[in-house]
Amino acid sequence: MGHIETRPTIAVLLPCYNEETAITQTVAAFRAALPDATIYVYDNNSKDRTVEVARAAGAVVRTERIQGKGAVVRRMFADIDADIYVMADGDATYDASAAPALVARMLDEQLDMVVGCRIGEAAAAYRRGHRLGNAMLTGMLTRLFGRSFTDILTGYRVFSRRFVKSFPVLSVGFEIETEISVHALELKMPVGEIDTPYFARPEGSVSKLSTYRDGWRILGTIGTLYRIERPLWFFGGVGLLLALLAIVLAAPLAITYLQTGLVPRMPTAILATGLVILAALCVFAGLILDTVVRGRREVRRLAYLAYGAPGGAGRVD
Repeated sequence: MGHIETRPTIAVLLPCYNEETAITQTVAAFRAALPDATIYVYDNNSKDRTVEVARAAGAVVRTERIQGKGAVVRRMFADIDADIYVMADGDATYDASAAPALVARMLDEQLDMVVGCRIGEAAAAYRRGHRLGNAMLTGMLTRLFGRSFTDILTGYRVFSRRFVKSFPVLSVGFEIETEISVHALELKMPVGEIDTPYFARPEGSVSKLSTYRDGWRILGTIGTLYRIERPLWFFGGVGLLLALLAIVLAAPLAITYLQTGLVPRMPTAILATGLVILAALCVFAGLILDTVVRGRREVRRLAYLAYGAPGGAGRVD
């Protein structure tokens, strides 16, 4: 019996909070770009008419009560079954017409994530402070994990089923994009990038992103993920700093002891000894946690491999 080609099912995921001004335009644009897709709007306790407007626009509307974009993404990834997931924001800033190219890139190259890198079409669309913060965070991610993406904070991404169903979402807020990037880097997934226009918000739509508050949260997320994913380097580095401090404190005592046979500052000697013990404990903790992390990574990899590659699972005998 020959192979029967079946079209992959596509879900468009739009997390929303107070987007009644822009959601109709966003839903209509993605319906025009991906007519066979199911468009989901997940409302996150909006105080305006986002739910009513999105439902009137023809979207499947659901609600997540836990506040924060990370919580919404966790719910969407858990609830929705599809072959391909297109995630964007509900504020009409992302170019929906680029979605078919993102999906085609995923299917043609069997990628697990295609990132829509933002190119600002207007000065107000992509503020200079956000550009600088994105560049700094991208560079830090590269130094910590060896490689990165051009735009790690973009909310416009296409995912495979195996990415979504193997991703344990832990973030609550806007740091979710950083966690998504690290998940792909840690499992060494095949990924791609495509430049896409980034537009200013429609009049009446207000950004929920706080440049400094969310920037610090994202920075903290990178540090936390580095501690979790690279414990040997993290705790080994702490141990090295403690050992160096102990050497600095102990060196004068050692010189005095060699010259006179006496230890003149006993409290300092005890402190230096304690620092050396702490340094050794840090190194051993890093070694133990590194073994645990390798086991966790293997489990995630097995969960990832439980699903077929995009573009390769849509054939039945």
